[in-house]
Amino acid sequence: MIFAEYLLLSSLVLGVQLFLHQTQRIQFVEVNDSAKIHCSSTENLEGGSSMFWYLRREGEKPTCIKHCLDDQNVGKFVCKHETHSSTLEISNVQKTESGIYYCAYRYSSYLIFGNGTTLIVGDSYTNSSWVMLLVPFPWGSQVTGTANLACVIHGVSSLVHVSWSVSGELQEQRLTHSLKAKDGSLTLINHISVPMDTWTSGKNFTCEVKFNSSGTSVKKSTRYLTVHPSGCVPQTVRYAVAIFLVVLMVSLSLAWSHCCSNPGNQHTTVRPGCGDVAAALLIVGLISQKMTKLENSSTIPSLCPD
Repeated sequence: MIFAEYLLLSSLVLGVQLFLHQTQRIQFVEVNDSAKIHCSSTENLEGGSSMFWYLRREGEKPTCIKHCLDDQNVGKFVCKHETHSSTLEISNVQKTESGIYYCAYRYSSYLIFGNGTTLIVGDSYTNSSWVMLLVPFPWGSQVTGTANLACVIHGVSSLVHVSWSVSGELQEQRLTHSLKAKDGSLTLINHISVPMDTWTSGKNFTCEVKFNSSGTSVKKSTRYLTVHPSGCVPQTVRYAVAIFLVVLMVSLSLAWSHCCSNPGNQHTTVRPGCGDVAAALLIVGLISQKMTKLENSSTIPSLCPD
């Protein structure tokens, strides 16, 4: 989130007219194939000698992987330039090179960044992968006037592409928070916030997850359902959601303790930043509060009549 804000401020503060734009928001490639990531500019890039490329892997800070000044058209990363564009070519890509790639231009002592291209290498789906939609209950969102929905993707080996649509209309791309398990698998949480009247309008909310370049995807859809005249929510649904939230909260809490209680840990295994874990805990915590309010509401009977 801090890096995203920096990308915006890098242009606003400088007041310059040069803007970098990466039209490919996401790109799938197979392992050992080549990838090309494009970056266009509103101004002359002067041969590309001031161009850089950064990679932000999941759970890590962005790192500079290429300064185009030292490009000799050899090696893993190669820069190709035109007057108003720069292309990063990556040969023999591996799954460890999945992440978000940013082009950057050095202007004086500042860097101006592009909007980023997500590169997903290979298939992120595993035998333990599943997708679940978490939705708000009507009693929990009345105060804020906002409905929060979360798409949870569990047990993936790498990044995935998550998109939201409301009755077929694509929504703005959201940030994804991640947690890494001891076996290296990832749990990703992507959420959107919409006005309460949008949620209660009866429109279909769909989370679509793409795991690989084959085009196949998993879609989970939901819509706001009015309460049964008896004020009853099926008991099995309530129990299922409650059990899932308890398990997820315990897992996230353990990850939080492991991540943040030992700041001196020098293990080389990449773990998510504490900020990402805290954000994920906050999302699930808010939904848990909504569930608790539902369970304690006197307007809902303990059992559903047949």
